[in-house]
Amino acid sequence: MIKEKISLNVNSIWWRRLLILGPIAWVVLFFAIPFAIIIKISFSHSIFSAPPYAPMLEWVGNHALNIKLTFENYYLLFNERLYISSYLNSLYLAAISTIFCLLIGYPMAYGIAHSHSRWRHFLLLMIILPFWTSFLIRVYAWMGLLSNTGFINSLLIKIGLISAPLPLLHNNFAVCIGIIYTYLPFMILPLYASVEKVDPILIEASADLGAKPISTFFKVTLPLTFKGILTGSMLVFIPAVGEFVIPELLGGPNNPMIGKILWMEFFSNLDWPVASAIAVALLILLVIPMIIFQRIQMRRNW
Repeated sequence: MIKEKISLNVNSIWWRRLLILGPIAWVVLFFAIPFAIIIKISFSHSIFSAPPYAPMLEWVGNHALNIKLTFENYYLLFNERLYISSYLNSLYLAAISTIFCLLIGYPMAYGIAHSHSRWRHFLLLMIILPFWTSFLIRVYAWMGLLSNTGFINSLLIKIGLISAPLPLLHNNFAVCIGIIYTYLPFMILPLYASVEKVDPILIEASADLGAKPISTFFKVTLPLTFKGILTGSMLVFIPAVGEFVIPELLGGPNNPMIGKILWMEFFSNLDWPVASAIAVALLILLVIPMIIFQRIQMRRNW
C-alpha cells in the first residue's frame, strides 16, 4: 500500500509538472523570446540595411568579441517632446476612457445582475454581441456617425439645435468615444461577475439596520465589488494606452497617442531601435499599474 501511494504521488507530481510546462513554454516562446529580441534591438543604432539596425555582437579579428550597446534611444525618449507628449496623451485619454467606462458600465452590470433570470442571459448576449462584428467595421461606423456630414451632425442641424456641423471627428473626443464603445464590455463583464457574487442577505441586513439604499450601496455593495472595479479598469486602461487603430482612424494629428508613434517609427521611419525602446518603455509603464493591482489584491486577501 505504501509503495502504491508513493508511486501515485510521484505520478501526480509529474502530471502537474507536465501541465505547468505547457503555459510556461507558451509564455517563453511567445513573450519572453520576442521581448528579449526587442530589448536587444533597443540598445542598437539604426543603419541603412536589412534589418535596419546594427548588430550587437561583432567579432574583431579571430579571438575578440566586440559588444556594442547604446543608450541613445532611451535618452531620446526622455528628451524629445514628441515622445513625452504622446505618452502623457495616451495615459490621459486611457484614464478618461476608463473612468467613463466605469461610470457607464457599473449601472449596466448592476442592472443585469439584478434583472430577472429569464432576461439575464439575453442581456449578457447583447453586451457580447458587438464582438461578433469586425473591430474595423465598428470603428469605421463611428467615422460615419461623427463626420461633418454624418448622422449626428445631420440630425442636430435638421432639428435646429446647430447651424453648422460640430467638430466631432479627428480629435481627442472621437478617440475617447471609440475607446469607450470598444472596451466597455471588458468593464461590464468583470463588474457583473462581482455584483452577482454579493450575498443578498448582506443587503437585507443593511436595510434592517436602517441604512438607506444609497448608503447600503456605498458601504456594502461598492466595497464588495472593488475587485471587479480594479479588474475591469485594468482590462480597459492597459490596452487603451497602446491603442493604434482608434487614434489612427478617429484621432487627429495634433495629439497622437504612443501607439501611432510606435507604428510610424517601425514602418514609416524604419527606425527599429527607437521603436523598440518605445515598446519597452511602454511595457514597463503598463507593468506598474499591474503590480499595484496585484498588491492591492494581496492586501485585501489578507
